[in-house]
Amino acid sequence: MTEITFDEFKKAEIKIGTILSAEKVPDADKLIKLMINLGEENPRQILSGIAMHYEDPSVLVGKQVPVLANLPTRTIRGLESQGMVLYAVGEEILTTVTPDREIPNGTPLQ
Repeated sequence: MTEITFDEFKKAEIKIGTILSAEKVPDADKLIKLMINLGEENPRQILSGIAMHYEDPSVLVGKQVPVLANLPTRTIRGLESQGMVLYAVGEEILTTVTPDREIPNGTPLQ
């Protein structure tokens, strides 16, 4: 495991957002396009390589998830991705990490 300093960790802006829509990206085996409300004026489009774990992406709609919000926008398969959803990942598992109660979109994690 690579250690980072506390100051490096503080640079990460992780916020809670609600998934508004989720759909597979055509002609991409792994990608799901998520629209996420982070409490900003417009929802963010985030591409996530999780399609093999979610046969029906619509099960993600309505979930609140942590988002690394201050990554630079990245273009993947011609689509912009404006952040990264954080998941719990193990050898045979990938799952969303959700708060135990609904909280306002944009709430920062510390």
